[in-house]
Amino acid sequence: MGSATSRDRLMKLLEPVACAHGLDLEDVTVTPAGKRRLLRVIVDRDGGVSLDDVAEVSLAVSTALDDGDAMGATPYVLEVSSPGVDRPLTEPRHWRRAVRRLVKADLRDGTLVEGRIVTTDETGVELDVDGVSRRIDYQDLTRGRVQVEFRRFDDAEDDGEDGDEG
Repeated sequence: MGSATSRDRLMKLLEPVACAHGLDLEDVTVTPAGKRRLLRVIVDRDGGVSLDDVAEVSLAVSTALDDGDAMGATPYVLEVSSPGVDRPLTEPRHWRRAVRRLVKADLRDGTLVEGRIVTTDETGVELDVDGVSRRIDYQDLTRGRVQVEFRRFDDAEDDGEDGDEG
């Protein structure tokens, strides 16, 4: 069930289910897990996904799978979640959802750019690279990755409460 054809079939079946709940279906994977299989369904939307959203779409996905034969007769475990911070940014909506985050972007010419996403539109993204604005068209990007920050850009300046002076 791990073939591209099976994945495509599941994506086609589950995309309208996610859409009906106002979510984008980001990915579907099936992996062996002992005598069962693990079906992972990744959903997202602008503004993020709540636990209630995950619960609702999980029930709908389960119903859609039970009504059809997409998973066959072998038992499976269904896991529905939102993408993690390590999800690659490959689609314009991924970049849009990461506005104000620090990213590393791989460009088609083989170079790497690190900067904070300032804004996005239909054709590209604007990064703040060391205080300089840099516009990059999506066609020039291969992918990006959000960088984990222990102190977010939007955190207030040091308030002195923790004893340091920085």
